[in-house]
Formats: sequence, C-alpha cells, structure tokens
Amino acid sequence: MSQQRRMGGQPMFILNEDSQRTEGKDAQTSNIAAGKAISEAVRTTLGPRGMDKMLVSDSGDVVITNDGATILNEMEIEHPAAQMIVEVAQTQEDEVGDGTTTASVLAGELLKQAEDLLDDDVHPTTIVEGYHEAAQLAQAAIDAETLDADVDEQTLRSVAESSMTGKGTGDVNAGGLAETVVGAVQHVDTDAGVVRDNITVRTQTGASSSATELVEGVIVDEEPGHENMPRSVEDAAIAVVDNDIDLKESSIDAEYNITEVDQLDQAIEAEEEELRGYVDAIEDVGAKVAFVTGDIADRAKAFLAKRGILAFESVDDDDAKAIASATGGSRAGSVDDLEADDLGEAEAVRVDKYDGDDVAFIEGGAAADAVTVFARGGTEHVTDELERALNDALDVVTAALDEGGVVSGAGAAEIAIAAHIRDEAASIEGRKQLAVEAFADAVDVLPRTLAANTGMDPIDALVDLRSEFDSEGRAGIISEGQTGIIGDPVEYGVLDPAAVKEEAVESATEAATMIVRIDDVIAAE
Repeated sequence: MSQQRRMGGQPMFILNEDSQRTEGKDAQTSNIAAGKAISEAVRTTLGPRGMDKMLVSDSGDVVITNDGATILNEMEIEHPAAQMIVEVAQTQEDEVGDGTTTASVLAGELLKQAEDLLDDDVHPTTIVEGYHEAAQLAQAAIDAETLDADVDEQTLRSVAESSMTGKGTGDVNAGGLAETVVGAVQHVDTDAGVVRDNITVRTQTGASSSATELVEGVIVDEEPGHENMPRSVEDAAIAVVDNDIDLKESSIDAEYNITEVDQLDQAIEAEEEELRGYVDAIEDVGAKVAFVTGDIADRAKAFLAKRGILAFESVDDDDAKAIASATGGSRAGSVDDLEADDLGEAEAVRVDKYDGDDVAFIEGGAAADAVTVFARGGTEHVTDELERALNDALDVVTAALDEGGVVSGAGAAEIAIAAHIRDEAASIEGRKQLAVEAFADAVDVLPRTLAANTGMDPIDALVDLRSEFDSEGRAGIISEGQTGIIGDPVEYGVLDPAAVKEEAVESATEAATMIVRIDDVIAAE
C-alpha cells in the first residue's frame, strides 16, 4: 500500500508503494498478539511436570526439549515483536542460564494485561511507568524473600536438582546429577569466583543418565593415529601442534627423473629422514602425547608408535585450545617451533571406547584445573536434552554461589512478589495504580501455570497459595506423585537462585514495555 499525505490538494507519496504500514490500535494489537503467541508456545513446558516440544526442521532434524530458549531459537520466528520475546529468553539464558520459560511467560502475560488496560483507555506511557515501578517493587520483594542461611553444599544441590527436575534427566536421577554438578562447580570455585569456562559438558550415548560422571580434566572425541600407539600414558607431557606432521611441499613445480633403483631408495630415505626428524623433535622435548590440528603422515605415525608416543591428528581447534589451556601448555605453530616450555602436563592420558567410538581423557595434574561432566544417555535425543539440563544446572549453581542468594521455588517467590506489589499499589495515585496492579496479576500467571502443568486446578491452587502465604509466610506448589500439593518449598528443598528471578522480572518488563510503546509499524520491501 502506498503511503501518502496531501499537500496543496495533491497527494504526496512518502513511502515506497510496496511498503506496508500499520498504525495506532492495529499496530498495538498485532504486536501484543504476537508476543502472547510466543508466550503460549512455551507455557506448557514450565515446571517439573511441564511437557516437551518436538521441533522438526525442513531437513528432518528433530529436537525434543522443554528448554524455553532452545524452543524459541529452533522455531525461527520472524515477527519483529515476537522476536523481542525470543531475545528475552536469550538474555535470560546468557545472564543466568535458567528461567527462560519463566521470563517468556511473564513477558507474554504482561502484554496481555497491558492489552486490557489499553482497551480501558489507559495511555501506553502510563502503563510503562506503572510496570517499571512495579518491577522495582518486585526486586525489593525478591530481596526480602532471599533466605538468610549460608549457601552451603546442600543448598547448592537443592538448587541444581530444582533446575533439572523434569528436564529429561528423570526425577530418579536428578539427585545424583545434582551432586555431580555441585562437585564440578566447587572444583573451579576460586577466590575470584567460579571459573565457569573451566567446566565442559560432554555427551556419549550407550548408557543411562545414572552413568554420568565427573572427570577432573578434559575429554575429546579423538582416536590414536596408529593402532600400535599406547592407549594409556602416565605422567604425560603433552604437545599441541598447529600444523601438519608431513613432508614439506615445494613452492615450485618440479620434476625429478629417476633412472636407477639407488636414486629411488635415496629419495625414499630422504623423505623418511625428514619425517624421523619431526618425530625426533617431539621426543627430544620430552613429549609423550601429541595433539595435532593438522594431518600426520602414515610413516610418521608408525615412527611415533615405535617410540611409544600417543598422537592424535585433525584435532578440532576448540579442543586444541581447551587442551593447551587445561594442561598449562602452549600451542606450537609447527614441530620445528616446539620447545620444552610449550608442553602441558597431566597425570594420565587414556583412550577408552564407548559404543564403538574412541574417547580421549586428559586427567589430573595441571589438567585438573578444568573439569568435564561426562554425560551418558540411551539415545542422541536424550543426551542432547541432558546436556541442556546440565548446562542450566551448572549456570544456576554458579549464580547461587557467586551472587550468594537463593529464594524458595515452586511459585512461592512469585506469590510473595505479587502480594508485595498489591500492598504497595494502594499508595500509588492515578491510573498508574492500575498498571501496578496489572503487573501483580501478571506475576500470578507463573504459579497458576505451575499448578495447571502439575494437574491441579489453577484457580483453586492460587486461592490456596494466597491463603497459605497469609498464614505461614511461604507457600509453593510441590510436585508429589501424579499431582501437586501446597507446602513450604524450603522444607522440600525446592530452591532457585535469586538472580534468576531478578533477571526474569527485569528482562520481561523491558520487552513488554518496549512493545507496548510501539504504535506504528512500517514494513518496507
């Protein structure tokens, strides 16, 4: 549709005729509807009894998950307003690692409440101001709900287990996995804080999730370059080489005429001498293990095997970087540049076979500064979801340890937030009070959704939660058996980092207010 304005009685075109423009109420309605649709798409995945989504790409790739950020990213959403909700989930994932569904659902409900206010002729600016004031009240409520107790090992396990329950880990295995997660985080906890980058999750099919273990070191999917190489090396000095171990290629095209067998033998011997020189260089610096990002010539592999040196070729660049960092070594540009100071060290390097695939373990020594959660699962879909759950748990335990605060989970924190906002709303004058109260109503969607996903009646559950909160000061929805009960989440060990709640409120509020303020959408070809 061409856009025009009249000047002197004549139309003046200001936009390309292929441009489309949506203004005023229509623009607000369209954007809010898109945001709500995204929120509804992930709403049923919230909580320990949340459902999973199966996402199938055009090429037939299948992802089965209930992780909010993964679902929204895999959906390849194009609507600009809906994309803002996707960014909310991504921000939540990047900042604290969990709570992506919570943030997305809250953003959608804030938009729904804003739509009702707009229908009642409340100005968008008033809604935005009210939402921001309510968000500040919510942050104050979270601070008040933060438990005074120290964040000890048991608390961290509860945080990890609460994060993983219902995320494809199996409720039976969640406790054991939580112990593994806490062990990993504590291992990399320093005076300067948790070094989260020193924790890696590696997956391998062929066993149940209960076989998941913590390895003090680095794991890479590599196999020895030669069958006669040792599969285990103790007190390993490790070289990381960023080049081929092969014959040097001439920079010019040249032909050699060989007329006698002795000349051929001399040529072969010259090549072997060159390759032996590379192997000698590796042995002379004291390396017992070599990780090479390039190719290793077959004859060089045989020479290395005879010297008892374990070598891996075509090592991924990220793996090479991780190995060098974890073992305290440096990456050499070539074998010629390799020096003793470049070597890393580990107590052991071993190669084990899992489901027909070789996996290399670099353990102990300097490598113990890094740890790897070696996750097992029966199928690739299971291990993929387990990897996402473990990464989320590692992130929330890191947040709890670094930020130093946890709150009760199971919807209890949200009940307290909504109650505090309603109490303070009475002192706010004008129509802004309506927006503040609407924010509290939006927060209620989280415990309501938890109740619905657990099999309870959401309205009855919300009434019971408020009553229990008024009398006991804390109340949440505890998943028990095939349904849920109202109880104190702290007694059941259901805890969340305060940082997750704070980030969810902040990011959801920012996205919702940004969308509410838009009253004109221009789409150009």
